[in-house]
Amino acid sequence: MNFEKILTFLLKNFEKYGIRYALMGGFALHAAGYTRATDDMDFLIMKEDMPKIKKLLMSLGYDVAHESEDVVNFKGAIKELGQIDFLLAHRSYTKNMLKRAKECEILENKFKLKVLIPEDIIGLKVQATANDPRRHSRDLADIETLLRLHKERLDISLLNEYFSLFNRGDELKTLLKKINET
Repeated sequence: MNFEKILTFLLKNFEKYGIRYALMGGFALHAAGYTRATDDMDFLIMKEDMPKIKKLLMSLGYDVAHESEDVVNFKGAIKELGQIDFLLAHRSYTKNMLKRAKECEILENKFKLKVLIPEDIIGLKVQATANDPRRHSRDLADIETLLRLHKERLDISLLNEYFSLFNRGDELKTLLKKINET
């Protein structure tokens, strides 16, 4: 996937069409100070902006690989286009995540864009592991790293809320204890 080319196209069109967005997933980890390999791009957008995104991406050569009430995944017809996934904000939690997103620079400061805050990235990873336990090891490693990197400035009450939603409050306590001991 040509990340720079696709990101340039997306950001230009997000602005042009007034699409409310925030970067999430692997690329958002970069902005949060943690780099790990990723092979796609993930965005949170307002659900009502999806028709604009769909028209835009299909005109560029993407096909809808999966679509549900909450997620739309696009796969490029050629390898350079790669995969772009969109989480659709239509509930209070995801709408608030969009409101809290901060402008950050990524890819060696070539791009300035809105990115979810670390707490919200963690919250989505907690949900992802609840929905698909096969993701647990990798997402737990991401969560632990984000907790370590941002422990002095995290909103613990927001993290408690996310973990409690999935009956995992004890897991957060264990992680925070482990982080504070090292």
